[in-house]
Amino acid sequence: QPQLVESGGGLVQPGGSLRLSCVSSRYTIENYAIGWFRQAPGKEREGVSCIKNGGGTTIYAQSVTGRFTISRDVAKTTVYLQMNSLQPDDTGIYYCAAVGGFSAVKRACDGQEPTTWAPDFTSWGQGIQVTVSS
Repeated sequence: QPQLVESGGGLVQPGGSLRLSCVSSRYTIENYAIGWFRQAPGKEREGVSCIKNGGGTTIYAQSVTGRFTISRDVAKTTVYLQMNSLQPDDTGIYYCAAVGGFSAVKRACDGQEPTTWAPDFTSWGQGIQVTVSS
């Protein structure tokens, strides 16, 4: 299983932007589903966005659609989450996660409710804090 390390978090004012990076220790992320998740204080972990199927499929939670963009650089084994128009409700610890295997990748992030995505992922980063505040 890949080891994942997140970076790019921090404090930003409402309306600002951040780009998170998730670096995988594996040689390639090509055959994995990679997801971004977040957890706010007192709330359950929820899915934010996923990328899979060789990068051909990207999925977003409704709350971030139009504001966040997930992408990847296979050569750098890195997945990015560009976050624009950030709001206080986006505050939380952000995690990247990975899962491999044909069936698991197919199933990843397919649920209608983003709070159901997390159990399908098997490798997790340690998380990074994102705080949106004036």
